Amino acid sequence: MILAEITGNLASAFGLLGAAIGVGLIGTKAAEAVGRNPGASGKILVQAIIGMALAEGLGVLALFLAK
Repeated sequence: MILAEITGNLASAFGLLGAAIGVGLIGTKAAEAVGRNPGASGKILVQAIIGMALAEGLGVLALFLAK
């Protein structure tokens, strides 16, 4: 019983870690893209927000489905 609980918590932690890394990478690449082409900052921001929302959604799914 305790082993199943620990395994579920580890799976949740790795899922959330992956989501956090994904959001960080998206933010970094969006900042790079705006630095290279400031005129496209509006389009880049929209795409970055959509990507971050999808990454966070997967993290939330990992949190609830692994438990």
